[in-house]
Amino acid sequence: MEQRAKNVSPFSNESRNAYVVEHLTSSMLALLKEKPIGEISISELCGMAGVGRTSFYRNYKEKEDIIKAHIEHLFQDWVSKWKEAPGLSVRETVRIVFSHFEANREFYALLNERGLVYLLKDIILDLCGFDPDQEMPAAYSSAYAAFFLYGWIEVWFRRGMRDSAEELIAYLPR
Repeated sequence: MEQRAKNVSPFSNESRNAYVVEHLTSSMLALLKEKPIGEISISELCGMAGVGRTSFYRNYKEKEDIIKAHIEHLFQDWVSKWKEAPGLSVRETVRIVFSHFEANREFYALLNERGLVYLLKDIILDLCGFDPDQEMPAAYSSAYAAFFLYGWIEVWFRRGMRDSAEELIAYLPR
């Protein structure tokens, strides 16, 4: 009996999945530059990315999840800076956050242009340690910090991101 060679991908499952995520993300960002997210179909997105719909649904529930995952990826750098120095002042935290946004200005301007800034809210709540099961003082304290930060970010985006991190910090109480 003749044995046939198996058609096996040279990529591991992890490599294939990283490929899918990378291509879906880059395709989503390219399509967002052209039109609002509501006008982007899953089929169009998958076609541009060169992946099947099954690959999309294996990684995401909805299109917005691609953007959330990309934001979380971008946040990794400043989150690690933030975690390296526990007990940072509000001023220093704001400096780190807005420096991050300045460094990724093009992406965040696109989020603002497409009305997707709200996708930052849950990520910022998580980063500030909000958990609905916390004791009341901790829950409200973390929510206060998160919404303070989110509010500043949203206003900064609406103002065209024209103020520098240093200018913003100047308005914080000492």
